[in-house]
Amino acid sequence: MRNRFKNTKLVGLMTFMLVFLAACGQPELSTLIPAGEVGQEQFDLMMLSVAIMTLVVVVVVIMFTIAVVKSRRSKLGEDFKPKQVAGNHTLEVIWTTIPIILIIILAIPTVYLVFKQADVSSAISQDGQIAEDEIVINVRAYQYWWEFEYPNEGVVTSQDLVVPTDTQVYFTLQGTDVKHSFWIPAAGGKLDTNIDGINHFYLVFDDDKAQEADRLFYGKCAELCGPSHALMDFKVNALPMDEYNQWLADMKTMEEPLEASADDAIEGQEIFNNSCIACHAVSQGGNAGAPGPNLTNFGDRHLIAGYLEHNEENLKAWISDPESLKPGNLMSGTYDLTEEEIEKVAAYLMELSVKEGSGDVSEIEALRESGSEDEDTEEGGEE
Repeated sequence: MRNRFKNTKLVGLMTFMLVFLAACGQPELSTLIPAGEVGQEQFDLMMLSVAIMTLVVVVVVIMFTIAVVKSRRSKLGEDFKPKQVAGNHTLEVIWTTIPIILIIILAIPTVYLVFKQADVSSAISQDGQIAEDEIVINVRAYQYWWEFEYPNEGVVTSQDLVVPTDTQVYFTLQGTDVKHSFWIPAAGGKLDTNIDGINHFYLVFDDDKAQEADRLFYGKCAELCGPSHALMDFKVNALPMDEYNQWLADMKTMEEPLEASADDAIEGQEIFNNSCIACHAVSQGGNAGAPGPNLTNFGDRHLIAGYLEHNEENLKAWISDPESLKPGNLMSGTYDLTEEEIEKVAAYLMELSVKEGSGDVSEIEALRESGSEDEDTEEGGEE
């Protein structure tokens, strides 16, 4: 009896903790703390669904409780027979109509949001043409990393996605090997990246929410894609528009690979060019769709291999034995470097940093303004 009481207390304690832990989350990762228009709309729809389900449960529990209390044998006797309501047309109409009404209440905003959030016609035409005055990012998913291409700007990067806040950011999504799924929980989504087709959608990142999250959100692959699926993460830097334009301008200044400065880094650059350059680009616009991630601004990134702390020791460990850290990745076994060579390559890669403020944002802003003016002119002509 005592053991049974202890087990009951343990189950009750675990249930109590799970109720509170289920609501835990961080602003950079939780779907329950939406950080943009799409995420907020999806959150509101989820709350509507929860409210409807809660209403149904409460009504059923109340009716069940009333029936149990009023129909006790001790109160009505052993011979009591309740009124038979089978075939009662009034009741049948009621319990058929109410669910239909609840489904309609849920269906209307669901269908509306499905079409609204899938509408990318202002940025991407049906034949795949991209508007020059919109912010469009091509996302390619690999086992197990992400590539981000800014086609209007001629910039390619990987693992760290940079987006502007308070504006629609359009994404084109495609897988290169197996099916993946692009998901930024706090901003909204998710959507599959298929091999045999391209998906499109948009997100909006709220600037105030981005500040609360220190302008860093987490992204993940939401489709089981292999042994290292759980490690296929990426980071999202949500910047105000002026800082975003400056980042693009800085990236555009890196048209050629940076020259290393330290002695080890200089030797590491030579080793890299002889062993790694076939798969990894180190220029802002190079090798979109290459076998390995673009490393242009590697020194500025937040993580190594998508999940390790960004430091030279972890970088050397990754280069030395990538298979032990991310099983199934394509980098394993493609080169043979000595420990000394690995140290020099790591020193070079850590120097690949965008020089902030070196680029000119006027070209980018002028392009967008030109696109807006062209659109206004076309609208005026139609009128």
